[in-house]
Amino acid sequence: MTKFAVRDHEMVPEHILLTPDEGLQVLKEFGIDAPQLPKIHANDPAAKEIGAKVGDIIKIIRKSTTAKHSVFYRLVID
Repeated sequence: MTKFAVRDHEMVPEHILLTPDEGLQVLKEFGIDAPQLPKIHANDPAAKEIGAKVGDIIKIIRKSTTAKHSVFYRLVID
C-alpha cells in the first residue's frame, strides 16, 4: 500500500500551523478569545500531518470561485 500526503489531495485545503505569536495576533485582530474559534480535532488527518497540538491555531486557506481564496482559523482540540 502506497502512503500519500493528505495535504497533496486536491480536495484538502491548505493548512498552516500558526506560531503562538501569530495566533495571538489573529485573536487580537478579531477581538476574540481562542475558545470562540471554530474547532478542529487534533486527530484530524490534516492537523496530524502538520504536527498540530491541542491549543494550537491552524490557518486554513480554501479556494473560492468568487474571491480566489478565503481564510479560516481553527482551534485544535482533543
